[in-house]
Amino acid sequence: MWRLKIAEGGADPWLRTKNAHVGRQVWEFDAAADDPDALAAVDAARREFAARRHQLKHSADLPMRIQLAKENPLKLDLPAIKLGENEDVTEEAVSTTLRRALSTFSTLQAHDGHWPGDYGGPMFLMPGLLIMLHVTGALNTVLSSEHQKEIRRYLYNHQNEDGGWGLHIEGPSTMFGSALTYVSLRLLGEGPDSGDGAMEKGRNWILDHGGATYITSWGKFWLAVLGVFDWSGNNPLPPETWMLPYCLPVHPGRMWCHCRMVYLPMCYVYGKRFVGRITPIILELRNELFKVPYSEVDWDSARNLCAKEDLYYPHPLIQDILWATLHKFVEPVMMHWPGNKLREKSLNHVMQHVHYEDENTRYICIGPVNKVLNMLACWIEDPNSEAFKLHIPRIYDYLWVAEDGMKMQGYNGSQLWDTAFAVQAIAATDLIEEFAPTLKLAHDFIKNSQVVDDCPGDLSYWYRHISKGAWPFSTADHGWPISDCTAEGLKASLLLSKISPEIVGESVEVNRLYDAVNCLMSWMGSPLLYSHQNQSGAV
Repeated sequence: MWRLKIAEGGADPWLRTKNAHVGRQVWEFDAAADDPDALAAVDAARREFAARRHQLKHSADLPMRIQLAKENPLKLDLPAIKLGENEDVTEEAVSTTLRRALSTFSTLQAHDGHWPGDYGGPMFLMPGLLIMLHVTGALNTVLSSEHQKEIRRYLYNHQNEDGGWGLHIEGPSTMFGSALTYVSLRLLGEGPDSGDGAMEKGRNWILDHGGATYITSWGKFWLAVLGVFDWSGNNPLPPETWMLPYCLPVHPGRMWCHCRMVYLPMCYVYGKRFVGRITPIILELRNELFKVPYSEVDWDSARNLCAKEDLYYPHPLIQDILWATLHKFVEPVMMHWPGNKLREKSLNHVMQHVHYEDENTRYICIGPVNKVLNMLACWIEDPNSEAFKLHIPRIYDYLWVAEDGMKMQGYNGSQLWDTAFAVQAIAATDLIEEFAPTLKLAHDFIKNSQVVDDCPGDLSYWYRHISKGAWPFSTADHGWPISDCTAEGLKASLLLSKISPEIVGESVEVNRLYDAVNCLMSWMGSPLLYSHQNQSGAV
């Protein structure tokens, strides 16, 4: 059965950490586990979710709750409060209800002090991982048969009634979600008629809406990597843009961090025109995804095609002119001498930045999209590289198991964010001493999760911001500084500093609090002020 492991990884020589893996949450399958009651409860939860999947899209983290209920049994001797329609709410009723709620909440706390949980939802994350693992030949090595079984469960569970898949689990069907999820299931061993007709329904949705030529730009990119879409059907992602003077407003270093950290490795893969090995499954997908024979697809027209279900904002004409100019005139120059010399130099420059991001996030990366793209870029650069091997164990930081299956999360978790708010909520009650063990564990986690160093080197060269003293959204190993997480981490720390250390432990050192304030003050100069994702150099 699946078991949630917290703050583990010390035995793996390919894992790097700043704080003994505090906050790390990884699901592992234990074939030898002997807990028939827990297995039966999880199986029942899976069946119930599948039966109601079109009415209730979200899981309730029942595998985790079942596990933690055994590890942290609830010790509660308080009656449930039920008020009549016209009954007054008394202080005793509120106090009893609050005690019951906090008692239950404390049993969900991990031993390192944070509250683990599902941070899934997007449907376009897992396909990138599966395509990357397939083209690098690592799919069956990295993902066991049990991993693949749970991923298939998740993808089938979140298929819409019309046969397609959405951008996210609550969204209507899109070509982006449908084509990539269909491809994912095929790479996981499902046939074109598997799933009691589910695969056929998915394929029909794709073809009824124009076929895969109408997929969005990220979808075109991943299908080109896989070998079921031609690179000439993609609008250019020239790596030379990273060589432009930073003073230019179009320099990618000025982009929002999540945007530029995705397009950074994309530029490398595009510049290399990498295509995975053409195998029988790839040839089958070429036949299944398009309305015309693959050899007859008009790739130049496909560059700007987008299904109406995916079109949130049409391209302005100037953008189409720019893409056409790059595609028809600039790219041919860069593919041949002497332009290919600049292309090679640009690709090397891009990979320097990819490696910097990897090393300074302990190979977690800022998020799941650039995580798998960076990993692919490292493999293209050198399939036997140490960088690729260091990426592998951090894949599991993004995978989460619930009763709906295994998903790829939108981050490696929300550990610090959730813990900071939990502390503030408990501190707002008069039950601090009663829940001292819970607060002390949370306090330890907050202290262990603060970023204590800036990234090395010239931060402006790497388009990064100071991070010493900041708090991340998830873990210290992730390390990207975030403005509102820093504010909430600081607020929680200050609240805890007002409580006796005999109750909640020693306070955060004053100098570290000053460092946090320094980060917050530095972000005040950002045009976006205290937004969640502010300067180009900081999250």
